[in-house]
Amino acid sequence: MKEKMLFICYSKCSTCKKAEKWLRENGIPFTVRDIKEEKPALKELSSWHKASGLPLKRFFNTSGNLYKALQLKEKLQDMNEAEQLKLLASDGMLVKRPILVAKKFVLAGFKEAEWQKKIY
Repeated sequence: MKEKMLFICYSKCSTCKKAEKWLRENGIPFTVRDIKEEKPALKELSSWHKASGLPLKRFFNTSGNLYKALQLKEKLQDMNEAEQLKLLASDGMLVKRPILVAKKFVLAGFKEAEWQKKIY
């Protein structure tokens, strides 16, 4: 049996809907968590970042309104990792989605080929 993964998404996000459809079509068991209703905690974000092997910037929703309103493109480079994680934990809308959390990996954003490679 396949491991049940945690799928963190935003219900109004078209990329999240596409990723969820892909998971269902591929018979991958998962639990849904809405990022707006239950934002990721600092500790979760920190462990996901480490498990993903991705640069922390990949966890920011760079196309989101809040990211733009806070002018984070300019500000992030002057912040250390702890400050960036704290900022991410402050509002789920700053976090890139969807996020797929498994025991051995974490994926941020939906790229079908990347997900296919990690899951299979």
